[in-house]
Amino acid sequence: MPSLLDEWLWREEHWLPPGVTWEDMKDSDVARYPRPRDLYASIVCGFAFLAVRQLFERLVALPLSKWMGVKERRRKRATPNPALERFYTQHSKRPREKEMYRLSESCGLSPWQVQTWFQRRRNQDRPSVSQRFCDAGWRFTFYTLAFFAGLAVLFDKPWFWDQQECWEGYPQQVLLPSQYWYYMIELGFYWSLLFRISIDVKRKDFKEQVVHHIATIFLMSFSYCANYIRVGTLVLLVHDASDYIMEVAKMFNYAGWRRVCDWLFVIFALVFLISRLFIFPNVVLYTTWCRSMQRFQPFFGYYFFNALLLLLQLLHLFWAYLILRMAFKFVFVGQIEKDERSDDDEESEGTEEGGEAGLVSSKAGRGTGAGRVLNTIRSRMNNRRVNNGLPKAR
Repeated sequence: MPSLLDEWLWREEHWLPPGVTWEDMKDSDVARYPRPRDLYASIVCGFAFLAVRQLFERLVALPLSKWMGVKERRRKRATPNPALERFYTQHSKRPREKEMYRLSESCGLSPWQVQTWFQRRRNQDRPSVSQRFCDAGWRFTFYTLAFFAGLAVLFDKPWFWDQQECWEGYPQQVLLPSQYWYYMIELGFYWSLLFRISIDVKRKDFKEQVVHHIATIFLMSFSYCANYIRVGTLVLLVHDASDYIMEVAKMFNYAGWRRVCDWLFVIFALVFLISRLFIFPNVVLYTTWCRSMQRFQPFFGYYFFNALLLLLQLLHLFWAYLILRMAFKFVFVGQIEKDERSDDDEESEGTEEGGEAGLVSSKAGRGTGAGRVLNTIRSRMNNRRVNNGLPKAR
């Protein structure tokens, strides 16, 4: 079975245009071509990035956050409660109305005390401002170096200026050392992001980020094996063009430098929209869909490669929607309230334990099952006070 799978996976018609065989792609004294086993080096790079990141965050990013004035928000910790902790870890972090009642009865707490406990417990799992700053600082450092290194690698290459050159002599295009290291380092970085996806700062587009990392790794791995490296380097450069601006804007946002953050966001939005919604489809997608057909007939690799590029473009459209929504707020409100993808603390930290009025009026309680429960309880308490001749609570 393994031999049959290996034979089917590496069939020439899957990876190479008609008329080209693996024998034609063997190395010689004057030419070296991409080999699938080269990709193991990218996984090693991924683990190396994990170690470098740990040192960077401790020795560079964390001291920089303090120097820039990053302030931690004081969080109230949830009181230890084994029953609620068991429900939180094994069932749900957001109990429903009936579950809130049941937990309240079993623990001897009021419903709003149970709600407060879950809110504080969820906030404990959220990363601190310093953690978010360090995460943004690491990505900013890598994307900045990757973008300008990519420019240095590609600036003197003919396919950087004329995309028709991407297919000159394809697939027997010699692999340059600069292209090899550019690919391995970029691919290793995305491996490191995937390795840390469960402990990194999670945002509202967490699922889209996972899809993006997996699609990027598949895209880069396939393009390397099929020697789509010239087009692949253009894809990497287009993506890195705006990412470092976004990350430095986050850093200033976490430090409280609102005006600098807002203007950096404007620059990021312009670069993102131009690079991802104009250059990427009109230059990269056009040359892979249309110009490549002037050199060879369609084959499986052609369709698979373009399908992954289209998937990336759909993600670009999704993020462009979030960016435009933030830009709308910037134009009509005057500043950007927050990153649309961020997962902020819940706004009930200031309420005292057992404070019914504060919980009912909190943002988390409005329109939810727990909010309706608390409103019902408050109404019953008010009715009981009226019946006892006491003044009705406001």
